[in-house]
Amino acid sequence: MKEIKAVIRPNKLSSLRETLRAIPGFPGMTVSRVEGCSAPSVHRPSNLKEELTDFSPKIRIEIVAPDEVVDDLVEAISRISQSGSLGDGIIWVADVQRAVFLYKGTAGSRPE
Repeated sequence: MKEIKAVIRPNKLSSLRETLRAIPGFPGMTVSRVEGCSAPSVHRPSNLKEELTDFSPKIRIEIVAPDEVVDDLVEAISRISQSGSLGDGIIWVADVQRAVFLYKGTAGSRPE
């Protein structure tokens, strides 16, 4: 199992949700409102006020998925979320040692 995390622009969430739900094996996702800023090499705030307000709203998506659907999910997130501009976001994937779906107490795979 893998954990996929992505930070995307808020206006991409609706399209992304519909696309991901159409992928066989999509296990669901958690969505959070977050704020982010560009890397210092891309943009440097010129004063304290700008430094304190140099954050833009983003959406963080978290998905724990079986290995066999991870590539399809990452490809869909990338395709839907890209606009070609700085600030489009980031996707990363990490190993998950264990997952327990609480509604049935089943470890490691999605229950039927």
